[in-house]
Parts: sequence; structure tokens; C-alpha cells
Amino acid sequence: MVDTVIIGGGPAGMMAAYAALQKGEKVLLLEQNNRLGRKLLITGKGRCNITNDADIGDFIGQVPVNSRFLYSAFYSFTNDQLLDLLHEYGLETKVERGGRVFPVSDRSSDVLRTLQKLISGAEIRLNTRVRSILINDGKITGVSLWDKTEIKCNKVVLATGGISYPVTGSRGDGYKIAEQVGHSVVSPKASLVPLETEEEWCKDLQGLSLRNIVVKVTDKRGKEVYSDFGEMVFTHFGVSGPVILSASSHIRKIDGHRLTIDLKPALSEEQLDARLLRDFQTYSNRDFCNGLDDLLPKKLIPVIVSLSGIPEHCKIHQIAKEQRQVLVSLCKSLSLTLTATRPVEEAIITSGGINVKEINPSTMESKKVRGLYFAGEVIDVDAYTGGFNLQIAFSTGFLAGQS
Repeated sequence: MVDTVIIGGGPAGMMAAYAALQKGEKVLLLEQNNRLGRKLLITGKGRCNITNDADIGDFIGQVPVNSRFLYSAFYSFTNDQLLDLLHEYGLETKVERGGRVFPVSDRSSDVLRTLQKLISGAEIRLNTRVRSILINDGKITGVSLWDKTEIKCNKVVLATGGISYPVTGSRGDGYKIAEQVGHSVVSPKASLVPLETEEEWCKDLQGLSLRNIVVKVTDKRGKEVYSDFGEMVFTHFGVSGPVILSASSHIRKIDGHRLTIDLKPALSEEQLDARLLRDFQTYSNRDFCNGLDDLLPKKLIPVIVSLSGIPEHCKIHQIAKEQRQVLVSLCKSLSLTLTATRPVEEAIITSGGINVKEINPSTMESKKVRGLYFAGEVIDVDAYTGGFNLQIAFSTGFLAGQS
């Protein structure tokens, strides 16, 4: 018999175990993989974007889905408290562009090692998969494993994650377990995921990163769905990168959506036209295809030349004002047709999950089963890139374990 069983050994589960240990609970953490934190190890391209150093009050604005539900969790265990705890246990951190917090070593394994120190007092069982939760008279009595053994307990924290990165063991088990005891699940889908485009020229730009650009996504009615400033990258299938991943969080279903890229957001159309005129005067005797080196990345020039309709070997001094205006418009609103999100296997997180209306936001306890708590990605909440999703995992995990 143990006090609390934590199902899932990711960041939410480990933080829940830590918080429960601090209360003197006898904690058993069950993980179906052969090690803890497999998904954590690949976050931030293996560097682990732990959290963000923004004011905790600004975190709510970074959560497009069910943000108000997280108010208590964020304030129960803030980003500052998380970093203080990790520092206390020996992890050194640094802040990078956009307030992103990483370990100084740039190794996610160091973050995992620190979290494992936090839960040294818990019993940990690896390669252990939970089949169901046992309840009696609306209250937790234990858990049943797939090997048909049962573990008695009076509290369970379900922190199994979503369905993104299934190679790390994210099979959606938590949804099935919750449904078995009467919870409803908002259909999970990929979030923070690259986007596919109709235009073939994206393949020609594969690997090209653009910085300090503005992207805008509009629906089939032309209504703006999302807009942001930052970085993106072209791929063989379309587009990816930070602003694209965040944009995907705002697209429930791709249906006539378009992506527009402002390559020169610091300049108005008039200012960009004046800039072009200066460049054209400097390179007046060059071919058009050789006159944009000061304005655009080299890899992008052939695509812009083709889309402009201006013959590539036209001398720059022969380009008419109307043609120059087309070029300006292209640079200020390079447009792409979105066709699909990439598969969930490529998503950073899952959107959807346990319905938040069935969870007490002040404790993370189920409103349907006494002693059942939820933490992390298994809940129907998700945020933009920048460390906000991991903070959700840590904050909800801490609140669940503490409660």
C-alpha cells in the first residue's frame, strides 16, 4: 500500500512526485518506458527549453486553449520558483532570445538528472504500464497493471502526456484510463506542428531560415487568425520554425487558410520602394536576377524573381515603376496556401485531452472521482513555443502533487 501513485514519468509526473514527497507521502511513480523523461530529452532540439523568464502574469496570454483554467497552477508554482528549485539542486540556467530558459550546458540530460534528484525519495518502477484505475464508491482504491497485478493506493496523479512523439511512448493511454472512470476527452490533435503548403517553390527554399519577419494567417473569409514576429524556416513540405509552430495552435482545421510573410516588416511599402530605388541605381546595368543581393537571402532571390514576372535577365534600369511595385508587394506579402498540418508524430505537443470542466483548477483533482488528479499534457491545455508548455507541466504537476 502506498499513499500516491503517479502514472507517467515525464516532467509533470516527476514534479507531482516531488510535491507529494514534500508532504511526507509514500510515492510510487510508474513509467512505461525503460527510463524517465524520454520526451523531455528531445525537447528544444535536445537542449530543453525549461521555461520562460516572462512575468508569470504574462503566461496566461501565451495559452490559446483554456488559459483561465491554469491561473491557480501558474501562481501555485511559478517559473521563478521552478528555477530556484532547479538551481538549488545544482542546475545552472541561462536566458536566451524571447526569454527562453535553457540549461547552461545546452543538454536536456542535465535537466532530467536534476529532476531525478528531486524525486530520490520516491519508489520508481520502469517498464510498467497501467491498464486502469480502481475505484469504489467514487473514490480511488488503486491501479491495475497490464500484467494483471494491482497496487493499492488512495490517490493517483494521471500524467501520461498526449499523443505527440509516439516513439517516446505517448500512446494516449491516459485518455482511455480517464474515460473508463467517466471523464470526457476533447479529441486530441497535433499542435505546435509544421504546416504543409500547396506551392512547390517551398522545396527550392528547403533549409532557408528567415529572421525578423512577420507572418499572418487568414481563414477562407480573409479574417486574421494569427500574426507574429520572429523566425521561420522553409522545408520540403512547406514551412516550420517558431512562428509557424505557434500559428498552428490557432488553426483548428485548415480550410482555405493562407499564410502571408512580410520579409521587411521594419519598412513601409513607401520606404521599401525607396530602398529598392537606391539599390537599382547602384546596380542599374546588372540583370534583374543579380540586383537583389543587398535586399534578400541569396536562396530566396530566384523564387522572388520568378513570382514577380520580371524577366530575370532584364536590365535593372529597364524595370518600370509598376514592375517595381509588384516586387515591393511580394516582399511585404509573400503568400502561401496552407493545405495541412504535419502528422502528430512531428508535433511538439497535443491539443485536446481531459476536459478541464471536469477538473478542479485549484487542486487539479477530478470532479468525478475523489483522489484522482491530472497533470501536464493529458489535460486539454496547450501553449505557444518558448518554454510555456513545460511550465504548464511543472505547475500542474506541482499543484496536483501538493493537493
